[in-house]
Amino acid sequence: MRKTLPFAGVFFLIVVLIILGINTAPAAADKAYLRIHIRADSNLVGDQNIKYAVKDAIVDYLAPYICGVSSYAECREVIRKHLRDIETVADKVLKCGGKTYSARAELKDKEFPARAYGELVLESGVYDALIVYLGSGAGDNWWCVIYPPLCFVNAQGADSDGITYKSKIAEIIRKITGK
Repeated sequence: MRKTLPFAGVFFLIVVLIILGINTAPAAADKAYLRIHIRADSNLVGDQNIKYAVKDAIVDYLAPYICGVSSYAECREVIRKHLRDIETVADKVLKCGGKTYSARAELKDKEFPARAYGELVLESGVYDALIVYLGSGAGDNWWCVIYPPLCFVNAQGADSDGITYKSKIAEIIRKITGK
């Protein structure tokens, strides 16, 4: 009996740890990401280049609104309220770039494959996303995460608070392409 008591205690501890370990699925709040995808009209160089110009303009437009939100729900509502303005911002860039097509912005649930953003890996699954279609939207896309605001990196600089919002992805692309 004395020999089985320590064994039973260890066995009980192992069973408890296994049970606790099984229930490690992330909570719903852990999946509260709002993605942004800007889809080019085609994979032609001009359409891909204008996609990045549109991305810069949309990020610049959204930064003051997104940086002030404190929850996923609030961020989603801000984006929903600004959908037409986002289209207007994109359309101005497209027009200045000589494109004859326009932009369409939607906020919707969409199935996405697993993606890595630095050390953060977003599992495959359904995510809310701001999707901006440029023309047909058939070309490659640029993507990032709006909430939490991973597309916006603080740096000392321009506005009254001494903060400028930049796209980290754009900086990486500029380093790679030299543009």
